[in-house]
Amino acid sequence: MKEATRLTCYLPIIIVLAADLCVGIRFSAQLSEGSITDTANQQQLQTTVFALGSFWRSEAVFGCLDGVVRTTVGYSGGSKTNPEYRSLGDHAESVQIEYDPKVITFKQLLEVFWTSHDSRQVFGQGPDVGNQYRSIVFTNGTEESRLASVSKEREQTRSKSGIVTTQIQQLGTFYPAEPDHQKFELKRNPFLLQLMGNLPEEELEKSSLAAKLNGYAAELCPPRLQKRIHAKINDILRKGWPILREV
Repeated sequence: MKEATRLTCYLPIIIVLAADLCVGIRFSAQLSEGSITDTANQQQLQTTVFALGSFWRSEAVFGCLDGVVRTTVGYSGGSKTNPEYRSLGDHAESVQIEYDPKVITFKQLLEVFWTSHDSRQVFGQGPDVGNQYRSIVFTNGTEESRLASVSKEREQTRSKSGIVTTQIQQLGTFYPAEPDHQKFELKRNPFLLQLMGNLPEEELEKSSLAAKLNGYAAELCPPRLQKRIHAKINDILRKGWPILREV
């Protein structure tokens, strides 16, 4: 009787999972499909910031990439001190990416940036309209500025309709956004949060696994990773719901 009760409790979640497994995950051919690791040497990590429309989607785009260790959404590119979501002044919604340069380079991240939004669109991205959704590459130093400029010229050459409006700026202060906006797509999936053990907010924001699952929840992961996550979740279901620590 206890087993029957237990199955009844989990049945709605299993049904949700089964429905989710039917959804294909879109993934640009430009993106890498490497393995996932949560053990990158912290001293080797580098940080970059991009603005390419809504930071909810931007975080999901980069979170699934091999070599990306952490993602944080926030505000940058403006002059206002301590901006907030409802009062961000002249800042742009941005995503900060911590990555292992031995696995993925700044140049490769730039390719992902260009293929993940319409750099020709003025005053917004897709249905999101406003200056806060403008396209910006934030750089750290001369070499990154050079690489960004070269990639922008290449993107303009590829563009047959319209001018690339992307700005290239030296990175100033990056202001992390409010907790409600971090890992936004993941937080819309209570099932995945439960599998992770319902981590406290601070741990969730810094978690490499959360960054990957955030991309997975948004259907922006590589197909290979999609299958791996499905397999891992199925394994967890068979073993009686231990906590998901890696995928």
